[in-house]
Amino acid sequence: MTKDILAAAKAVLDACNRRGLKVATAESCTGGLVAAALTEIAGSSSVVDRGFVTYSNDAKREMLLVPLDVLDDKGAVSRETAEAMALGALRNSHADIAVAITGVAGPGGGTRAKPVGLVHFAAASSLGEGRMIHAEKRYGAIGREAVRHKSVLQALEMLKTLATP
Repeated sequence: MTKDILAAAKAVLDACNRRGLKVATAESCTGGLVAAALTEIAGSSSVVDRGFVTYSNDAKREMLLVPLDVLDDKGAVSRETAEAMALGALRNSHADIAVAITGVAGPGGGTRAKPVGLVHFAAASSLGEGRMIHAEKRYGAIGREAVRHKSVLQALEMLKTLATP
């Protein structure tokens, strides 16, 4: 685990601990790396509720209740799917905030419309009236490891944003 990821994960845990928040993750192209970053830090059990690795569309539907029409109409790599994943993680956990990541890490799998390096993020909060934030990143064909690294940092930043009043 790199120092920048560990520092970002610690910032999320600190912000959540200050407010007594629990976190869930819903990951596709990062394969559990966000949850791994958070749980790398001692004491993370006070914050981390659970993580979902939903690499396949079936897993997204079954574990996170992503609607089939969203997957069929918008595709697995889309704002709509990321937002549905984040909401599903909240519904299927005891978390207050959740982050979801879905993208094309490469080196293959890209299309003209959804090129390698395209990643959609969504973070949702169940606090108050609820809140949803979305980010779309086009990292380009920088390599699978780099896309995943940047995606973990982005996801952690979004969690920190929701955890900070």
